Amino acid sequence: MLGIGIGTMALVIVLSVFNGLEELNRKIFKSFDADIKISPKSGKSFLLDKTKIAQIKAIKDVWYVTEVIQDNALVKYQNSQMVVTLKGVDETFQAYSPLKKSLVEGDFVLSKDSVDYAFIGGNVYAALNISLQNIIEPIEIWYPRNRKSISLNPEDDINREILNISGVYSLEQLHDDFIYVPLEVAKQLTEYEDKRSAIEIQVKPNADIFQIQASVKSILDENFLVQNQDEQNASLFRAIKIEKLFIFIALLFIICIASFNIFFSLTMLVIDKQQDLKTLFAMGADEGLVKRIFYSEGALVSFIGAIVGLVLGGLICYFQERYGIIKIGIESSFIDAYPVKMQLSDFLLTAISIIVITLLASYLPAKRAAKN
Repeated sequence: MLGIGIGTMALVIVLSVFNGLEELNRKIFKSFDADIKISPKSGKSFLLDKTKIAQIKAIKDVWYVTEVIQDNALVKYQNSQMVVTLKGVDETFQAYSPLKKSLVEGDFVLSKDSVDYAFIGGNVYAALNISLQNIIEPIEIWYPRNRKSISLNPEDDINREILNISGVYSLEQLHDDFIYVPLEVAKQLTEYEDKRSAIEIQVKPNADIFQIQASVKSILDENFLVQNQDEQNASLFRAIKIEKLFIFIALLFIICIASFNIFFSLTMLVIDKQQDLKTLFAMGADEGLVKRIFYSEGALVSFIGAIVGLVLGGLICYFQERYGIIKIGIESSFIDAYPVKMQLSDFLLTAISIIVITLLASYLPAKRAAKN
């Protein structure tokens, strides 16, 4: 019973932690990714069709539509340099983006009083040792020119933009290598002109994203991808679900081993109670009654073990979720405690799996007892 209880408790806790990780990633993506993203199926860019953009803006519950130019670029600051992801966005980004909640220093500004600024990620800030107080030293953004002929002077093949830094955000390591600039700056650097890398759509709160996504797809042709946040990060969520599945199978296998205790205990009980079984048969008991007696004992062990494990696992997850008892211990982490999210489906799946396994373990001893 104790083995079943501990295994059930561990299974509930591990599944809840994976649910918490999945929910945590959704919160991160909510601050970083658009609700719906339009991108080309092939290539890095596409020609902007203003008529279709106007149709998309007219869809009910569409809040903002942001034009995006995104590509890799080289950034230089004093004697340091690094390759970053350059993201040019129009003025709607500064108006709505939830990324402003992740501001750690400076201001969330891309353009003010006809002056353009760069808004940078924490990785860029740390790697280039940038100081916002040093307004004399701006950053230089380099991007190769789109030209067929090669100049004898290599610097002639590079587009440059010099910008002051308005602020720094810190969200998560994989997303902190970005530099946000006004769309016009990105157009000059990349020479994209009327081309765009993506169109990002932000919907109103409590809107039906799937319905809006379907409406956007009906406007565009098959050459475009229209993805919600989960689809934009499908590979990560798929990896989390696969890992969760394998952990579930591994812990279930451990519980299967623990259930052998029930099998051997009931087998020993059958051997020990052979004389009592003969007495029961002499008093008129049939095979069905004897089977039910041993099945009931196996069921009692499995039910009590499962219930105790579910309750203990639920309590531990509740206190972790509410008070964050177990800390991650990483100062730069997005959160300070391990994320946990309980789901009723995990509890039901765990309980059913445990009960089925333990009842199967009780079958052979009960059958053997009925034949004595």
